[in-house]
Amino acid sequence: MARRPWMLALMDELGKQLLKGVSRSFYLSLRLLPGPMRGAASLGYLLARTSDTLADSAAAPVELRLQCLESFRAAVAGHGENPRWPVSLLNAIPDSRERHLLEASGEVLRWLRRLPMEEALLVREVLEIIVSGQTLDLARFAEASQNHPVALPSDAALDDYAWRVAGSVGAFWTKLGLLTMGDKFSKAAEAELLERGIAYGKGLQLVNILRDVAADLAVGRCYLPVTDPGDREALLACHARWLIRADDWLANGETYAALLSSRRLRAATVLPAMIARATLEPLRGASWEILQTRIKVPRSVVYRSMIRAFF
Repeated sequence: MARRPWMLALMDELGKQLLKGVSRSFYLSLRLLPGPMRGAASLGYLLARTSDTLADSAAAPVELRLQCLESFRAAVAGHGENPRWPVSLLNAIPDSRERHLLEASGEVLRWLRRLPMEEALLVREVLEIIVSGQTLDLARFAEASQNHPVALPSDAALDDYAWRVAGSVGAFWTKLGLLTMGDKFSKAAEAELLERGIAYGKGLQLVNILRDVAADLAVGRCYLPVTDPGDREALLACHARWLIRADDWLANGETYAALLSSRRLRAATVLPAMIARATLEPLRGASWEILQTRIKVPRSVVYRSMIRAFF
């Protein structure tokens, strides 16, 4: 399907303004992407951030968030009308940029309907998986609180969650690249790219989990599989064990990026790994007091990483 002028203008507006508002670092990766991939990748990210905003609006009741997620999932799948968000939900979102993203969801869904069919199928496929993870997450922690924390039951549960909300994105990135660019995306075997791309996505999500462990526990959520989330010694030991896994998954991402065919592709793909490494380093051997400060990578480091990624 040829992209009409109005569609290009819409993609440019949403791709620049909305993305820049809700993403500090991934926006840079998307702007670095070669043109054939950029539209569907940007759209997929906006849709995922929309569902993430719905799931994370903690001031709204869990049941309302689940209903809104289901309405959004159906609209993305093409089985329902554009959602009309309740005022109570919009008022529960303190960040004006995220409220603007929800208010623009009709335009974002219109963009999805105008994508070439094969690209739209990939976007719908990954959103279905992501929303399944967010829905499971809301149900799992529905009764969690600071006084009654809930932890994931096993390593397999954490691996599954990381696959749903981020590993699936690595698979999407690979399939989209091969669909839109063919050999210009990579000459490596698709099976290797998928395996490493999935590990990469899971690694990026795991870094977020390790960084946010104290903040999540403050509201009763513990993504690390421990018997007693109140046992700080056990929690820190589990944290250290999963740091090793994060290292391995990020290394897969760095290898994945090296397998891509062009400098722009490699730079766009490796940049999140570089930022994740900068986040991960201060977490090594960190005390509980340090973890409570929530480490954040300075903007200057993000821009230096972008330069390093490209050159």
